[in-house]
Amino acid sequence: MPDYGHPLRFGTFITPVNAPADQPVRLAQLSEELGYDLVTFQDHPYQPAFHDTWTLLTWVAARTERIQLAGNVLNLPLRQPAVLARSAASLDLLSGGRVNLGIGAGGFWDAIEAMGGDRLTPGQAVDALEQAVEVIRGIWDADTRGPLRAGGEHHHVTGAKRGPAPAHEIPIWIGALKPRMLRLIGRAGDGWLPSMSYLQPGDLQRGMTTIDEAAQAAGRDPREITRLLNIGALGVDEIVRLALEDGVSVFIVAADDPRTLEHMARDVIPAVRQQVEAERAARGTAAVGRIRNQVALARRMPGIAYDDVPASLVETAVEPGDRGYGRYTSSYLRGGAPGLVLRPQTVEQVQDAVVFAGAHRDVPLGLLSAGHGISGRSVNHGGLVVDVSALNEVTLLDEDSGLVRLGPGARWIDVARTLAPHGLAISSGDYGGVGVGGLATAGGIGWFAREHGLTIDHVRCVDVALADGSLVRASATEHPDLFWGMRGAGANFGVAVSFEIEASRVGQVGFAQLVLDASDLPDLLVRWGSAIESAHRSVTGTLILGAARAGAPRYAQAMLVVDSDDPDTIVERLGGVAQVAPLLDQSVVLARYDEIMGAFHQEGPQRGQGEPLSHSGLARYLTPELAEQTAALLDAGASYFFQIRAVGGAVADVASDATAYGWRDAGFSVAAFGTTASGFDTWWRRLEPHFEGMYLSFESAEGPDVVARAFPPAHLARLREVKRRYDPSGLFRDNFFISPGVDAAA
Repeated sequence: MPDYGHPLRFGTFITPVNAPADQPVRLAQLSEELGYDLVTFQDHPYQPAFHDTWTLLTWVAARTERIQLAGNVLNLPLRQPAVLARSAASLDLLSGGRVNLGIGAGGFWDAIEAMGGDRLTPGQAVDALEQAVEVIRGIWDADTRGPLRAGGEHHHVTGAKRGPAPAHEIPIWIGALKPRMLRLIGRAGDGWLPSMSYLQPGDLQRGMTTIDEAAQAAGRDPREITRLLNIGALGVDEIVRLALEDGVSVFIVAADDPRTLEHMARDVIPAVRQQVEAERAARGTAAVGRIRNQVALARRMPGIAYDDVPASLVETAVEPGDRGYGRYTSSYLRGGAPGLVLRPQTVEQVQDAVVFAGAHRDVPLGLLSAGHGISGRSVNHGGLVVDVSALNEVTLLDEDSGLVRLGPGARWIDVARTLAPHGLAISSGDYGGVGVGGLATAGGIGWFAREHGLTIDHVRCVDVALADGSLVRASATEHPDLFWGMRGAGANFGVAVSFEIEASRVGQVGFAQLVLDASDLPDLLVRWGSAIESAHRSVTGTLILGAARAGAPRYAQAMLVVDSDDPDTIVERLGGVAQVAPLLDQSVVLARYDEIMGAFHQEGPQRGQGEPLSHSGLARYLTPELAEQTAALLDAGASYFFQIRAVGGAVADVASDATAYGWRDAGFSVAAFGTTASGFDTWWRRLEPHFEGMYLSFESAEGPDVVARAFPPAHLARLREVKRRYDPSGLFRDNFFISPGVDAAA
């Protein structure tokens, strides 16, 4: 039988005894310490001497960090498939993608029936398992809209909600011996998981052949299916033979004796790896990565060398034909259809991804952290996406100074929740689902802007994977020119893989929501601007307007944060703002910063489609002329969402040339959404003379003229120099590209 070329992995098979209660957990931790790849537990829910296997898997996941987990195998007649699917997805999300699903059709029918399960014939058990696989995969398919209807006589769902999607593509390994079950594995399974002790001579070879023939008949490559085997303490030569002659690649050592596990890890497994690697090299047989079926291969897009994906990224890469691809067809507002998504799990893998992207200059390149960007450029059509969401570290390095290390894939709600118990916060936009990477390289206009400045004003250093794949640290003393550029135009110079940021002392704050009479909108805007400018710096807020509606009164919604935990102080500092127009409604509460961020954050997949149309401008003052033009735009129905955020204060304390974000004198950041049909672009151009710049995070237009409006001329000239030094070939070009040369807009 063939060597399928799969990388070798080794696991342990531990009896889930409950006396002593922690023995299985200690053996699982030992397995991780010894370098095993996988820890598994048998599942006999009718056995009172055993822990419940799913509960044990959950506990072990919490007590370990790296090792993969699986039931070996879960007793399907006593595990309702739809619930099992959700349990597996939840544990996969909580454990960082460490769950594998091993399932079996049953056995021990007297015990199963005694526990309330149905007694099935062998044929019925196979049918039930096939129906269960359909249900499980349907639940995990959170990207498909509409309720799930799947299964058959034994296991079915009729209109179930889909999701959650697991953190990674959970493989379904099936424990089986008989031909009909083996054919099912060939058609629909991801792995065969028998026990050597149950196999008769020739069973393993016959099983491999049966699976391969069924896979080929179903249009699958037999290499799609992992071959696992529960073994005892075998010797090196026997394991090598099983790998090279029979195609087994995952060997799971069944032993509850720590000495046996240590012996195998120390004396056997390294020798097996060495011999198999040497023999494969002698045969000229390279280890294969992930194998996709013909349907998936047919959905590959032109211009991408899929077979050249670095080995470090193969297993986690997502192609258009893969489960989980739907995650990348929508961002917050924009739809996409990338040709390949690379999902690095480490900084080194980010570097590999950048090098791969460098060989694909003819296709778009998107960088994705959380996908909430208004422009939606983190996804694209037909290009590459580098998803850094796995780099989601949030570590408080020094509580006294508030120094925090953040990964680009962390979300600001996660940052806020981690820092809140320490009385710390980082001003970081107003929506918790935004990723750290995009905001911390663009600016960061948040709820404390007037008091604490922009997010980038608190960045102390950033590690960047450059266009040539090298990794550098940028700070005030290391690569200071890159550090300057990363704070305001960072998407142009590399992939930020880590930030160190100083948080501010923040306790409970006042959060006010006001509804203001906007019947005289120009007057309201001018008065709002004056009130914000004269307010205490602890007051930062935003005003939201919509298109006028015939026959309906016009109102404006204001949301403000006051950095104080004293109710009287909060009311006093809100006084001037609350008096700019008659109040129609109001709410003022004490809250933590993380609670405010959480109030505007919803979990779940993003559903954006099409091309968003949004524009941005930075204004020093809300002048009567700007107010009149704004009212005219809204009266015409050109914008359905118009927002004015307070800046100024501490933002203006920073020198204009201190960061790439240069419009420090602006007191207000204006952003609006509209449509082509509403004439939004035409109306917006009438506002542009009143702006002195723009904020890229809220702009959907692109091109040299847009970049020229985004940066003061001296800043843009300096940015071109930084671009020439760090990305002279223009690899990072699909997010407000700053040309390293000089063009007509310069």
